[in-house]
Amino acid sequence: MERINAVLFDLDNTLMDRDWTFREFAKQLVRERLRVKDQEEIDKIVAYMIESDVDGYRPKEGFFRELIDTLPWTVKPDLTELKTYYDKNYMSHARVMEHAVDALQTCRSLGLKLGIITNGFSHLQHGKIDLLDLRGYFDAVVVSGDIGIKKPDERIYRNALERLGVAAEETIIVGDHPRNDIWGASQVGIRGVWLLRKHVWFEDLEGGAPWRTINELSEVAPLLQACCLPEI
Repeated sequence: MERINAVLFDLDNTLMDRDWTFREFAKQLVRERLRVKDQEEIDKIVAYMIESDVDGYRPKEGFFRELIDTLPWTVKPDLTELKTYYDKNYMSHARVMEHAVDALQTCRSLGLKLGIITNGFSHLQHGKIDLLDLRGYFDAVVVSGDIGIKKPDERIYRNALERLGVAAEETIIVGDHPRNDIWGASQVGIRGVWLLRKHVWFEDLEGGAPWRTINELSEVAPLLQACCLPEI
């Protein structure tokens, strides 16, 4: 088996616990802006917001308009007001995924090159990386908004490989999204480590199955030591 010399990481719901971040934001919005006091009703609204958000993959304007039309507001906001509220408060709840820092530190101690590859607007994704104090671990940060190419376009993975100075065959990617992180990277020869979160494997994906599947980031370093690196 080709030795692993580099690891690419997804950002949202891989290095950053987006589930926690969005849930806590939703609770804040309900608490501060809605006419709801009953805990059961609060829980229902938070669950509705989480489902409607579609793990962040739904375009924000449509999501915000739905919330404006649906929720029991104390004072109904317009689209600009709700977007401003989101921009101000969402990332105040951000936290690093459990075991992420330990995994990154161990990868570094093994001499591996590290990269982030993430879809999203430049200012948002770079802001997350800096807020979570993750940038110092990485040799390359590839944000789709910087280069105008999104996962699963093959070119974004090739861009990351070029920045790291490594071949696909010596690189793995760790991420939660079947198409964007695992299948897409496999099309250029990068092996995928699928972090199980909310997604199931999409039926329309032919080939590109994950090389390994994990439940927690604490499994990354032992996997590398056991499968890819010489005994230390």
